Amino acid sequence: MQRILILNPKGGSGKTTVATNLAANFAVSGSLPALMDLDPQASSMRWLSKRADEQAPVYGIAGYERSAGVTRSWQLRVPQDCDPLIIDTPAAIETQGLTEITRGADVILVPVMPSDIDIHAAAKCISDLLLVAKIKRSDERIGIIANRVRANTLVSQSLKRFLTSLEIPLIATFRDSQNYVRTAESGLGIFELPSWRVRDDVEEWDALMTWLANKGASSDDSGAERPIRRESV
Repeated sequence: MQRILILNPKGGSGKTTVATNLAANFAVSGSLPALMDLDPQASSMRWLSKRADEQAPVYGIAGYERSAGVTRSWQLRVPQDCDPLIIDTPAAIETQGLTEITRGADVILVPVMPSDIDIHAAAKCISDLLLVAKIKRSDERIGIIANRVRANTLVSQSLKRFLTSLEIPLIATFRDSQNYVRTAESGLGIFELPSWRVRDDVEEWDALMTWLANKGASSDDSGAERPIRRESV
């Protein structure tokens, strides 16, 4: 099972947008993705609750919930037939918590918004991943997503220069599009909207999906059975 972690301690960077659209895109392609929401704001689970029954299924795990009646590992269990596992993380993760939250991740995607504040926050995030969580550049597990970028603006050019300087691959550049508002409101993904509406968006998503496919999968699978329908645990 491939484990895809969406991470950026800076709030408003677009983690949920990336996580939910990834889940929908994998589902449309015939996979049964699991979407784990660790953020108490529950934005990913809210998106999943809006997803119509006729849409390709996504298995939801409300990882922000706590129950005294079951173990934490049981709460976070992933059915055996689910692949990949997409993890939407909360904002304001403490630096010392990065090691735990990144453990077992095959891929760490860091969405970055084009602003000075976000660029500074992304620099610290990448530094902490390398120095604290001990993620090696040579492992090529970290990928950057430039999010809500308006083409040919000074701030977008500044963002691209910064990302180049990190020596971390820029996987995709998502434009500032109302299509992402529509997907959030409807429980859909970019590839589930009319093709004429998203033709300017899908090329970058194709690039991201190809990069993820080339990363391979983890050999760590859980033993639960495949669910009949979406549910939160």
